[in-house]
Amino acid sequence: MSHLDHTAFVNSRRDERGVGHHTLRAYAQDLRTFARFTQIHRLSDPLSKDDILAYHRHLRDELKAKPATIERRLVTLKSYFAWRADRNSALPSPFTGVRASARIPRRLPRPIERETLKAVLESEAEPTSARPAHSAIATDQEATILIIKLLIVTGLRISELTNLKIRDVSTDAAQMIVRGKGNKERIVFVPNAELQEVFRQYCTFRATHSSRKSPLFLNAVGRRLRSQTFRKRLRVLSDRLGIAPHLTPHRFRHSAATLLIEEGTDIRMVQALLGHANLRTTEIYVRVSNTALRSALERADILNVQRN
Repeated sequence: MSHLDHTAFVNSRRDERGVGHHTLRAYAQDLRTFARFTQIHRLSDPLSKDDILAYHRHLRDELKAKPATIERRLVTLKSYFAWRADRNSALPSPFTGVRASARIPRRLPRPIERETLKAVLESEAEPTSARPAHSAIATDQEATILIIKLLIVTGLRISELTNLKIRDVSTDAAQMIVRGKGNKERIVFVPNAELQEVFRQYCTFRATHSSRKSPLFLNAVGRRLRSQTFRKRLRVLSDRLGIAPHLTPHRFRHSAATLLIEEGTDIRMVQALLGHANLRTTEIYVRVSNTALRSALERADILNVQRN
């Protein structure tokens, strides 16, 4: 598998399907791992079904890769060979007839407990809403709390939020145009009036200092805030508040979905909010809510209450 093929495949996923940066990086990493395997074992085209099964064993037994990692690398490889076969019929996919599964255990997402959420929201110093729109830009801590609040009420992926441009937010900051997986656009609403006002002031300040095409959220040196930088901020905040396991952007997304379902929001509305292509992806949050219900019933223990 040549470097040119590897690069061309990744570029095609970006250009033809609008695949995001993180997914493209994962594709490249998966293909590099397989390329090393072919070099070590001196494999060459045409590859066979046995070569793929040997690679599966290599990932599982030698690299001790996790089931989710194995599954992802096999899916990437299968997509690559299908793409290559489509371009060159003389190189059929070695995945024909292969049934290699890593048997990924389905894990429930871990939302953040309500008490922890309360502690996080109360951790801000000076409320941003008290700052006039013409004053200095919010501190990193204030911007972090603003982003956290937006994650909680919108269920956005952190990449969707950090990729926002000033022009993507409405004048009243009540809604925004978000680009999700596959570069699909959707409208996301900001339902809380107080948060809307804080967000509006922040957006107004950014609009008076930058063009509408500029990134909405900035890092400490005035460039676009990246997802990884925000994750580091959450780790610092977690350490300061003594929160373990530490906060992550995706846990806020899980919390948004779980809280909405617990409050009776229709699952299809939650699906639209989260930008899930398949309802089955959203249904896992119903299971989370059922788990919360069971825990609440066990804590209440009605029969024991009646005995006392």
